[in-house]
Amino acid sequence: MQYKTPGVYIVEKNAFPNSVVEVATAIPVFIGYTEKAADGPVDKSYTPTYIASLADYIRYFGGAPTPSFSLSSTLAVAQDAKTRFFLYHSVMLYFANGGGPAYVISVGSYANATVNGKAMADFLPDPTKLGNGKQAPFDALKKVLDVTLVVAPDTTLLGKVDDWAGVWTAALAHCNTMQSRMAIIDIQQGDQPRNYDDKTDVISGSAGFRDKIGTNFLNYGASYYPWLNFNVVDPAAITYAQLDSASLTALVAGLNAELAAMNPQPAASMASKIKALYSSLAPAAPAAPAEAPADGSAEAATPATAPVDAATVTRNHNQLLQISPLYQRVINDMLKLVNLLPPAAAMVGLYAQIDANDGVWQAPANTSIALAVSPAVDLTAEDQADLNVPLDGKAVNAIRTIPGRGLVVWGARTLDGNSQDWRYINVRRTLIMLEQSIKAAVMTYVFAPNDASTWVAVQNMIANFLTNQWKAGALAGAKAADAFSVTVGLGSTMTADDILDGYMRVTVKVAIVHPAEFIELTFQQQMQTS
Repeated sequence: MQYKTPGVYIVEKNAFPNSVVEVATAIPVFIGYTEKAADGPVDKSYTPTYIASLADYIRYFGGAPTPSFSLSSTLAVAQDAKTRFFLYHSVMLYFANGGGPAYVISVGSYANATVNGKAMADFLPDPTKLGNGKQAPFDALKKVLDVTLVVAPDTTLLGKVDDWAGVWTAALAHCNTMQSRMAIIDIQQGDQPRNYDDKTDVISGSAGFRDKIGTNFLNYGASYYPWLNFNVVDPAAITYAQLDSASLTALVAGLNAELAAMNPQPAASMASKIKALYSSLAPAAPAAPAEAPADGSAEAATPATAPVDAATVTRNHNQLLQISPLYQRVINDMLKLVNLLPPAAAMVGLYAQIDANDGVWQAPANTSIALAVSPAVDLTAEDQADLNVPLDGKAVNAIRTIPGRGLVVWGARTLDGNSQDWRYINVRRTLIMLEQSIKAAVMTYVFAPNDASTWVAVQNMIANFLTNQWKAGALAGAKAADAFSVTVGLGSTMTADDILDGYMRVTVKVAIVHPAEFIELTFQQQMQTS
């Protein structure tokens, strides 16, 4: 300022550099099918929607799907694939395992997916067919900068493995473009055991996970095997009402055969009551069709079965559970099917919990999973060897039951297992956190003078942040100088031409802590000395 009037003027100058604020590290986006997608009259389909709790999810996206089951001639239970959806219960698992804020993108309703089938086009739709300003999920997510994890359990329900792979290769490419998030990938048919056959193995077969996931951007992805048996579905929600008509008839026949084989036989009056109970389960006869109006203005109503009162179903269900081992077995089999879920959503809940309690640099392994009962496939140490250290480096993290420890996550590798830089999930996620935190802070200096004063301010700002990270345990080194270095300046990171062209180049080197994945104990006898 040029002063023109005599007097005393005060000039204040900043003495300290700006500070770097650590960005959030565990905010997932869940992509899949929902009961609805609306906020009142506002359509929320294909719109990243922020939720802070399961109540928020239910408000915008509705509740759980209603499964349908069938019984074979031997009363073996199977679930109708059209009624199988994973997103709702996956979000429940996320919050149960310590998850916090998240985003949800609905790619369709249960009803539409049941009628039209689940397809890759739901997850990667043609932009010209969306309309109303909607965008495909990965395009819409480019505008949501705080998302750090991508989860889509319903992709495992797609009819073709190529469709599943198409979604996840697009997700990995998206993560590479954004450089701020990872894809946690659920393996299609991850509930099936491995047979190590080159053609049919779910992991290494010609149509398996490793072959279909490709080779690009693998450091931004991680996966877990096998699926898990959870205890997340409300048992009261599963009754004989979810059986189709033919299966109900078969169930009644089986219950009557069980009654006839009881030893000792119940008293005649009790047997009569039980038979009456069994008869009440049989499908109701179709109601007579309504007659068409005489003027022909409307068609006759479609014949329908008489509605079953929910209270009656609950009463019958509870009585059957008390008297019939066969019915107990059928219901337990139905519950087991709906509780068999991919593990990615539970894992990102664990990521959030570990980040909050220990820090993003802590490997998300050697920990249990809330509401998990058992792995769908039991793995041994020998089984895990190929999962953890394959020749192609596409590591799959095992979830195992270990004697003395129970069910634990027993792996912390990315899909880029042969890389010394990006082998571990916590290293990848820690560097994402450092990069995005520093990037947001340095935005303040865009268009600032590209001179020594700016360079010193930027260098000090980054160094102060990294010093705090080193003190917290994110960086390895006996002293701060061993843990990181920040360099910026003419002759070190920039040339005179760089400055003329408007470039300020900053080089940051960090020593991120790596997990002790293999601990070797050496024992040797020594001579007696006393």
